[in-house]
Amino acid sequence: MEGGVPEADMSAFRECLSLSWKNPYVLRLAFSAGIGGLLFGYDTGVISGALLYIGDEFPAVERKTWLQEAIVSTAIAGAIIGAAIGGWINDRFGRKVSIIVADALFLIGSIILAAAPNPATLIVGRVFVGLGVGMASMASPLYISEASPTRVRGALVSLNSFLITGGQFLSYLINLAFTKAPGTWRWMLGVAAAPAVIQIVLMLSLPESPRWLYRKGKEEEAKVILKKIYEVEDYDNEIQALKESVEMELKETEKISIMQLLKTTSVRRGLYAGCGLAFFQQFVGINTVMYYSPSIVQLAGFASKRTALLLSLITSGLNAIGSILSIYFIDKTGRKKLALISLTGVVLSLTLLTVTFRESEIHAPMVSVIESSHFNNTNTCPEFKTAAMNNHNWNCMKCIRAESTTCGFCAAPGDMTKPGACLISNKNTEDICGVDHRAWYTKGCPSNFGWIAIIALALYIIFFSPGMGTVPWVVNSEIYPLRYRGICGGIASTTVWVSNLVVSQSFLTLTVAIGPAWTFMIFAIIAIVAIFFVIIFVPETKGVPMEEVESMLEKRFVQIKFWKKRDSPSEK
Repeated sequence: MEGGVPEADMSAFRECLSLSWKNPYVLRLAFSAGIGGLLFGYDTGVISGALLYIGDEFPAVERKTWLQEAIVSTAIAGAIIGAAIGGWINDRFGRKVSIIVADALFLIGSIILAAAPNPATLIVGRVFVGLGVGMASMASPLYISEASPTRVRGALVSLNSFLITGGQFLSYLINLAFTKAPGTWRWMLGVAAAPAVIQIVLMLSLPESPRWLYRKGKEEEAKVILKKIYEVEDYDNEIQALKESVEMELKETEKISIMQLLKTTSVRRGLYAGCGLAFFQQFVGINTVMYYSPSIVQLAGFASKRTALLLSLITSGLNAIGSILSIYFIDKTGRKKLALISLTGVVLSLTLLTVTFRESEIHAPMVSVIESSHFNNTNTCPEFKTAAMNNHNWNCMKCIRAESTTCGFCAAPGDMTKPGACLISNKNTEDICGVDHRAWYTKGCPSNFGWIAIIALALYIIFFSPGMGTVPWVVNSEIYPLRYRGICGGIASTTVWVSNLVVSQSFLTLTVAIGPAWTFMIFAIIAIVAIFFVIIFVPETKGVPMEEVESMLEKRFVQIKFWKKRDSPSEK
């Protein structure tokens, strides 16, 4: 089939499971290539937990939010470059080679990260990992798509998506497992080397994509592989379909200019919808939750790093479940309606997060002169001593946001919401604070509203994952005419990565500058704008044949009453 991956329904998944005894060779191809998706998910998720411990070894990372953001976002910058290079390597050298190169980059990056002697080396390692992520994000699903029987292709490509979210969930489990091990974060970041080596070994024993071989004139090699993939009764039809598809594709590969794209009404309007959805998918804050989830949990008032990682498992697990639910809802509900339901839930969840964090700031525990006097005077935060002499009241929020010196809040023993001490933030004072079984806070403050924030975070994922987590990808696979689908899909993917980079690079800076409450309010406002955008610019493509989507965009049909069934152009 040409023009995209067939959507996976439950019958396709049942047939996919039957391959385990009917044709295990196909599952071997899919799972071997799918390890790239697992690595993609693991390397994007593992940094959230590792950040909590990197600051213990490199104090500069703990003090400087821009350094934390750089460690996270340089991988995304690498992914943008990796995706661009990966497209060329895919076409020039093949999908198999591209996957192996991505694994080599994962392996090199993991080794550099595990052995990093300073933050600068960490950033270099993250660039290598990002290059691997960018290449894997293109090569793995493409290989699976081109090496799978048509009737189960959608299900097997969806396997790659499951492995991405599964990899993120696995990264939180690995993070949790190594919290008490010597070298904590080094193990967390280095473990990715193992699946990279496994995939290299597996891919060396597997064939190249039959479609790529056929396109490069290696027809006999392609036919040998296709005989292993398809049943005898389907083989001749699939060979003919592949031949016609490749011939059509070669005819459509003439150079297309940007001006030609913009002058074509249907393509221009398709880009508005596709790139707009990609932009809003990132700017409603999903990857701040995935990259900084443990940090957000600490901002909510949970001081323990282990507890922060444990609670972050909730968001990662719900994200994986949501990606499975989307398979059912995407065709049952429709793309536009599902996106609007998803965004409405996202707005409500972000509003709840805003209110919760604001209440936590207002009711933050006070800093007590008496409590602070329990510690050596040299350990007391200098700014607090100045404020106390001038009879200024300080609370925990003022303490952890002190400007001239990095300070932390040592909570009162027993009831942590009672007045505590404000001390200079370093390993020594953290240890002294812990002697009396007090909790040490440097990011958030003790709060009675912490659990509400966790519930709001879970609701955010529940609403986002099955809807806005999936709809932009589906719409971008359907909305462009065949001859423009490759370049338009590339533009949409670039929009995703660049938007991801901007959001991840600015999140922690915003939480320090304006506080988490107002940061989440900004995301909520963007989500409200997204609702209106979807209503006005995004067409409903459910049940509309791909050849009719173009004519629908030409007529600029704005379906405000999105809940009503719309006739396809052929019915009018």
